[in-house]
Amino acid sequence: MSSIARVVTFAFDGIRAVPVQVEVQIAAGIPAFLLVGLANKAVTESRERVRAALAGLGLSLPPKRVLVNLAPADLQKEGSHFDLPIALAVLAAMGILGREEMAGYAAMGELALDGSIRPVAGVLPGALGAAQAGLGLICPAAQGGEAAWAGDVEVLAADSLPALLNHFRGTQVLSPPALPAPEPGGWSGPCLSEVKGQETAKRALEIAAAGGHALLFVGSPGSGKSMLAARLPGLLPDLTAREALEVSMIHSVAGRLQEGRLLRRPPFREPHQSASQPALAGGGNRALPGEISLAHHGVLFLDELPEFPRPAIEALRQPLETGRTTVSRANAHVTYPARFQLVAAMNPCRCGFLGDAARECGQAPRCGEAYQGRLSGPILDRIDITVEVQPVPPAALLGLGGGETSRAVAGRVGEARQRQRARYGEDGPRCNGEASQAVLQRHLRAEPAALALSVSAAERLRLSARGQERVLRVARTIADLAGREAVLRADVAEALALRHRAAGR
Repeated sequence: MSSIARVVTFAFDGIRAVPVQVEVQIAAGIPAFLLVGLANKAVTESRERVRAALAGLGLSLPPKRVLVNLAPADLQKEGSHFDLPIALAVLAAMGILGREEMAGYAAMGELALDGSIRPVAGVLPGALGAAQAGLGLICPAAQGGEAAWAGDVEVLAADSLPALLNHFRGTQVLSPPALPAPEPGGWSGPCLSEVKGQETAKRALEIAAAGGHALLFVGSPGSGKSMLAARLPGLLPDLTAREALEVSMIHSVAGRLQEGRLLRRPPFREPHQSASQPALAGGGNRALPGEISLAHHGVLFLDELPEFPRPAIEALRQPLETGRTTVSRANAHVTYPARFQLVAAMNPCRCGFLGDAARECGQAPRCGEAYQGRLSGPILDRIDITVEVQPVPPAALLGLGGGETSRAVAGRVGEARQRQRARYGEDGPRCNGEASQAVLQRHLRAEPAALALSVSAAERLRLSARGQERVLRVARTIADLAGREAVLRADVAEALALRHRAAGR
């Protein structure tokens, strides 16, 4: 009579942990170790790692037919974290571990050949999935703290398979993992006071931070575009508990959560111009999250925007509108959150000195038209604020003071963000830049003169419906920074001035 044992583990649909039953049957027949259930190569190779880990315990598979089934069979299984649940289910089927006891746990972990348990990606969403299913979680010792963030779930964090066996036999007790300290809050990076001059660009940066607006800096090399963008994270408030958990889950699935610590600060991602579309939007063999998802609730900085591959830039369209990205594969569609704030920088042309008669190349102005033409109209239409950054003269640099600190500006940004949270509610958008058209219109509170200006400017500048809406978003943020409930005509005028370049394309 065959013996069957079951242990739960997880596959991942985006950041959602999908339960997978690891079923092991040991039956009479020609000796074999078979694995079925739509597993990729990393999962099928687990047979050899499990065999070697059992040999390290002084055990060997029985001379029978050992069948491992991963159910549901139509769900793609990927990753090395299936090693540990397969090994535990095999040990339970052999009678070394209790079947009923193992049925009360989910497990994740990669096995080394000596039986030690290595870290894997996705432990945090796996722990949340185990808690939702009413199960305990067995995971690598190095990730016990990460799993502990799931709250009310029993976590067994072991560094090796022998340690787990001793725990279940009662000869060794695995202590509950300690909850690691979260990432420190507050900003300790570069300060806005280090940027001399550029008052218009600093004002645009403050407005963008307050409302979560997409921002584009245009200027010659060395004018301070990258310097300004690097100081945007210092103006943003810490993540809320809900946001921190969501962002940390994405980084966990990507295998980037350091020491199991929840992220407290908004992420700041700055991929190189050579980044491909899958690297930016997500994809690859395992459909991992890309840079735009790793920047969720944070900042995505694209320096030299026109130098990125055209498909990668166009892949930003959907996420900028919906706050999510979908990776389409032949057998599945994986969706990741991607509510990021885009900040980009570019030169006016390839040489960077268009408009400077002393330094521009001989192909001006055609070189500028060709260079800027790499950005499509739909992409530029989704950028709320465009600022031309002019170089500060060397003599002026020596005499200028640094201006306000990041802490001072962040205080105003935080107050504006609090007004927006109070306006939209806990379950609404976090800021004006994320509000839908219907929500924005319901909460705009614009004076008639402000609305009249937005309509006349849209007609004169030929703004699209999206462009007109984004002008009103920025105007709403300007009013929030000023602490006003009503949007004034002056707010719309400033918002139009900050969008004039995009409107003029």
